[in-house]
Amino acid sequence: MYIPHTKKDKEEMLKAIGASSFEDLVKQVPGKFLWPKLDLPAESLDEAQAAARLAGLAARNCRPLNFLGAGAYERYTPAAVKAITSRTEFLTAYTPYQPEASQGTLQAIYEFQSTVCALYGMDYANASMYDGASSFAEAVRAAVRVTGKKKIAYAAGVNPQYMDTLKTYFAHSPEYTYVKVPTKDGVMDRTALPGLLEGAACLAVQTPNFLGLIEDMDGVAEIAKKAGALLVAAADPVSLGILSAPGEYGADFAVGEGQSLGLPLAYGGPYLGLFSCKKEHVRQMPGRICGLTKDKDGKRGFVLTLQAREQHIRRDKAASNICSNEALCALSATVYSSLYGPEGLKELAEANAGAAAYAAERLSAIPGCSLKFKGPFFNEFGLSVPGSAAALREKALGRGVDIGLPLAPLYPELGETLLVCATETKTEADILKLETTIKGAI
Repeated sequence: MYIPHTKKDKEEMLKAIGASSFEDLVKQVPGKFLWPKLDLPAESLDEAQAAARLAGLAARNCRPLNFLGAGAYERYTPAAVKAITSRTEFLTAYTPYQPEASQGTLQAIYEFQSTVCALYGMDYANASMYDGASSFAEAVRAAVRVTGKKKIAYAAGVNPQYMDTLKTYFAHSPEYTYVKVPTKDGVMDRTALPGLLEGAACLAVQTPNFLGLIEDMDGVAEIAKKAGALLVAAADPVSLGILSAPGEYGADFAVGEGQSLGLPLAYGGPYLGLFSCKKEHVRQMPGRICGLTKDKDGKRGFVLTLQAREQHIRRDKAASNICSNEALCALSATVYSSLYGPEGLKELAEANAGAAAYAAERLSAIPGCSLKFKGPFFNEFGLSVPGSAAALREKALGRGVDIGLPLAPLYPELGETLLVCATETKTEADILKLETTIKGAI
């Protein structure tokens, strides 16, 4: 590692900004988030020795059979995705501000936008956002701008991390209020909507929700519209292979996490935010948008459009401070979606639903275990377990299986419940091993 700053350089910089030490500079950061001192070997190592040392450390990692979900899903990615996205013209591409030199990159972005529109049944999509949480927060903020209202209604089944992200957008504005629509049997209690939506900018819903359950969205847009609120819908893109698209049930903004479309889990990122909207809200859409046009010879060409935004001018009136996009991740999603196609995506969604249904059937038959909710689910479900769900998970990890996410820290009212996920990567043998592991751990 090469660090160009000498000790004297650092001292002069700290003095210029009025900090006595580096520790003083970062004192506002909670200690648990600061790196501890690295435990490096005293002796120097050459390249081969360093590689061998790192290989030995890597060998200590454990990769359990994984039944975790909760917004990030283990999926099989066809080899063609990596082969295409690893091409140097994509892998090393930078911002396509010069369309005459960036037609390939711009076309890839345009195809991505078209894919998102087709998946979500919406009129327009942008070139992507950082992740599902930022897409969700930006959509809600766009609804606030459109309506001028400062009350935000959201279903209790929305991913808690999405809500945490949203609240950072209005953290310094105490006049904004949040109203949670309660759940009934794990899904949104629709009977509570009329009263809670009064004076709200929007209703934000996620389906399948964080508990894995499919929300009944039929007529929800009409209820919101009657109250003068917009509808923001978050949806897993793979689930849209078999479930209704947000555009079909009247969503004004439709967003999602694109990690399922050809991106690895990768310790939490980089991921991909999907953002789409109806035509009337296109100027509220944050980030980058690619458009199709013709050049001076009448040939098809691609450009960045609606650029009088946060990237260049009118920054004081910008829809967002996000002016970039996750281009390589978006390309992966585009290639992945193209390889599957509409029918392939439907088969993939059916495989997910089938694996989860089989897992639910086997696990709910274990003495002391039962399904927490009776409603339909997509690829994950709540499982009530005897004793401590967290302790049960720790025992199972010792046997090489991660049996799911304990929900009590997020939803204390659910008691000892595991959120168990099974995607198309799980075979019948995997699910039977999960069943045996839980039985043994109990």
